[in-house]
Amino acid sequence: MTDQAGAGGFAEPSAQRLTTRETAERLGVKPETVYAYVSRGQLSSNRAPGGRGSTFDAAEVDALARRTGRREPAAPAGGLAFPTGITLIGSDRYYFRGVDATELARRHAYEEVAEWLWTGELRPGVRFTAPAEALAAARRAVGALPPHAGSTDRLRVAVIAAAATDPLRFDLSREAVLGGARSLIPTLVAALPTVADEAVTQAATVGDEASRLAPQLWPKLTGRPADEASLAVLDTALGLLIDHDLAASTLAARVAASARAHPYAVVSAGLGVLEGPLHGAASGLAHRMLTEVLERGGAAPVVADHLRTGRRVPGLGHRLYTGEDPRATTLFALLARIPEAAPALAAARDVVATTARHTPLHANVDLALAVLSVSSGMAVEAGETVFAVSRTAGWIAHALEEYGERPLRMRPSGQYTGPQPPQPLPVATGEPPQ
Repeated sequence: MTDQAGAGGFAEPSAQRLTTRETAERLGVKPETVYAYVSRGQLSSNRAPGGRGSTFDAAEVDALARRTGRREPAAPAGGLAFPTGITLIGSDRYYFRGVDATELARRHAYEEVAEWLWTGELRPGVRFTAPAEALAAARRAVGALPPHAGSTDRLRVAVIAAAATDPLRFDLSREAVLGGARSLIPTLVAALPTVADEAVTQAATVGDEASRLAPQLWPKLTGRPADEASLAVLDTALGLLIDHDLAASTLAARVAASARAHPYAVVSAGLGVLEGPLHGAASGLAHRMLTEVLERGGAAPVVADHLRTGRRVPGLGHRLYTGEDPRATTLFALLARIPEAAPALAAARDVVATTARHTPLHANVDLALAVLSVSSGMAVEAGETVFAVSRTAGWIAHALEEYGERPLRMRPSGQYTGPQPPQPLPVATGEPPQ
């Protein structure tokens, strides 16, 4: 877009000329596609002064964009951009379908936030139920894994098992996808092994709230009894993490949906990326760090060890926020109401203060998840589990959106850097493998 664009986003009729790349951005196509419009007589081009390439009349380009409906926002410098109506990340705040995400997560259960993300409708009291056949298959598959398997391993296996029981998984209609999503998420939670004993499990899932996802997930994460405040933190964390625009795992999920993979495969694609240490697994690094801070009585030696060995201090900084991650701010406020969380919360603040002496970094959501997991007696990978379960609904939301786009639109071109052809056929060397 240029400063000369009118109120509707299109340039006013003038002699303004656009380069091929600018024209492609306005039309939402690749630069080489622009010349297809020229060949069909839909656009006319002139050579720029000095013969430096073709230029196009801005008004003509905008008129074509209106006729074809192909106009899309230009990509930011150094990255891709795709239209989405799900999440907007602004100045240290973010929004789900225009609504402040932190307020939504604080006031509504995870399932209600998911429904808002999927449909744009708020359904108070909505609950998700795991189908018996899918749950039995998922539990058998997860139970066959070795004891050292991680939570994301178990979730990936559970997704595959649940998919195998659903003969309608290839139905990509909106109703079918939503029905599958409402059953898949509780299946994933119920398929995870229980950490707590039976008494703790029953205490976490009694009463009218028993069918909510957070109380069902709690005994999968810790053997400690759940109180109302702790469950509120977990439920809010699930709501906060449900989506965050085109994060790496979400982009992978959208690529899968662009190829018309069914929703279970879309979730599998997201889980594959989530396990990276720079994404969903980042909270585990922060968990270990906070544990060490508590053991050593302060953040200074722990931060020093990280810096001495060239490691990043986990749980700090976010490329999309200049201040504190709003998800962390929300969770810290809720954790401050829980007396048992005070030591871990103080350790997190000590890490931030120690690091801020030299680098103005702020807490991100991974540090807040680490406070929750450390103070609740959860395993190192508990934050990753919460992240994966929560983000499943976000991947489904993006799949629904992507199913409405033209197929295979996410097909970038490689920039070849290998030997220039033609090259001679290689000569075989060495002995063949035995």
